[in-house]
Formats: sequence, C-alpha cells, structure tokens
Amino acid sequence: MDGGAATKVDLNDRKPKRLSPEERKRRLLEKAIDYFSEEGFEGGTRELARQLGITQPLIYRYFSTKADLINEVYHAVYVSQWNDDWTRAIETRDRPMQDRLHAFYRSYTTAIFNRRWMRIFFFAGLKGLDINTRYIRRVSAHLLQPICREMRAELGFDPQAPLAQAELDLVWMMHGLVFYQGIREHIYKVPDPVNHGFSIEVAVDMYVNKARSIIERSTGEQAGDPVRAGLTTLQPAQAVPGRR
Repeated sequence: MDGGAATKVDLNDRKPKRLSPEERKRRLLEKAIDYFSEEGFEGGTRELARQLGITQPLIYRYFSTKADLINEVYHAVYVSQWNDDWTRAIETRDRPMQDRLHAFYRSYTTAIFNRRWMRIFFFAGLKGLDINTRYIRRVSAHLLQPICREMRAELGFDPQAPLAQAELDLVWMMHGLVFYQGIREHIYKVPDPVNHGFSIEVAVDMYVNKARSIIERSTGEQAGDPVRAGLTTLQPAQAVPGRR
C-alpha cells in the first residue's frame, strides 16, 4: 500500500471472519497512514472514521488520542523502516568512505523513497508535529555524525575531536541533495524519471572532494597519518579486492 486515497474498510465485529484486536488495530493503522499521507494532519479523527467507514469511537478504542495515533504512524512509517546496519556499514573500515557512502545511500533511498514516507514527512513539518524533529535527530546522531567521524579518520584527522559546524553543514548538504530527489519524485511529481544513482554519485563525490579542505579550514588542523594513528581505514587510492 504505497499511496492512493484511503479506501473504506469494515473494521467492526460484523465481518464474517472475526479479527483479533491486534489485527484490527494493524489494519486501522495502515488505513490511517494512507489517509494522512493523502490528506495531511489537519483532518480530525471524525473525518478519518468517515472515510474508513467506521465509527469514531472505534478509533479511540485502539488509540487513546489523535496524538497517540500519530505516534503510532511515526513508528510504523519511520522507526520500523530504520536499519541499524546502516550505521554499522558506515563505520566498518573495510573499504573507502566513497564506496561506503554509495552503498549506504542506495539502501537508504530504497527504504524512504516512497509516496507515504515522503508525503507524511512534509505534512508533519507543515503542521509543526515532532515527527520531523525526532527523525532528524535520529539521522544526525546515527548517520551523519558517524559519516563525519569516519571521513575524518580516512583523511588522517582525529575522529574523536568535536565536530565543527562546517563539517556538519557539509554532510547535511550531501544528504539534502540525495533527499531532494525523493521530493522531486513524490512531492513535485516531475514527469521525467528521477535518476537516483546519478544524484547519489554527485552528492557523495561533492562531499568527499570537499571534506578535507572544510575540516582543515574549520578546525585549523592538518591531517595526520592514519596508519601511525592506529587507524585501519583504507584510502581511496588503495586497492580493494574485486575493485578496479
């Protein structure tokens, strides 16, 4: 169920096959996700119930408040699709950062570039809900800050030193360039196909090519020798098995 208007569904006990409370709640949540992704969060639970063909009290049997329902939407759409392997892959120093970033963004965009994910994220931002704030904190802590530290390590800088704001700005620029392609596809609905592989390549190349000068300029540090520093990071010029 990747979009489209919410369709009516009978979630009451009159169905020939009686649903368990857990299954009824799951189906209701799925329909609510469809509804919010198409209509935004301005609509109330009364309108949601009307569109689903159920009673409003049935919604509150499973979700105590609208805020509770929205929190469940956040967990279903964002938390459940989060992959802890993304951070592990970024921090595994078995290949250059450029390769790690390409692989990460291919996996990440596959998870987030769908109609419901993108539209709910923007509707939540316009409404001022904390869905965006919570998710951005997660992205910063578990993806972008680790990328900055690993980039430092690869270039011979101290990865444990406090990150400069310019470093964080640069990695957000890379991330934003990739993310914008999802906006073009699912929000702007551009008529031509979006080449996600090309945007990932350009964004990562921009970041990798600028990282050294940004770190040096913002911290006043000069890169050390990552081998003498006890780091096992591969450098871009080093050979990687199976790589030409």
